[in-house]
Amino acid sequence: MKDYIGRHTAHSTTDFLELALGTPLDLWLGEDDETPEERAGRLDAARDILADDPELVDRTTRLAVETIGATMPDLLRLAPVPAVPAVRRRRRALGVGVAA
Repeated sequence: MKDYIGRHTAHSTTDFLELALGTPLDLWLGEDDETPEERAGRLDAARDILADDPELVDRTTRLAVETIGATMPDLLRLAPVPAVPAVRRRRRALGVGVAA
């Protein structure tokens, strides 16, 4: 199976995601054997990318939802969240305080 992103061919799921994001997945996910210095550098680079392209998170989320909807639609059928009862606030008794 081959998918195309622009003029580029995605040969695997990883290729597809990297082409769609425009960055390597390791930038966001890290690597098992990275040092603390490598992790700090990776996170700095990720912050810079997000600062330069603040809509990246929304595009990535939309891509993930579309992909899940096309391949595993049952995951998007969420059970309704039960209503949370309103928190009752205590009323202060009037006339109990000391007058100034």
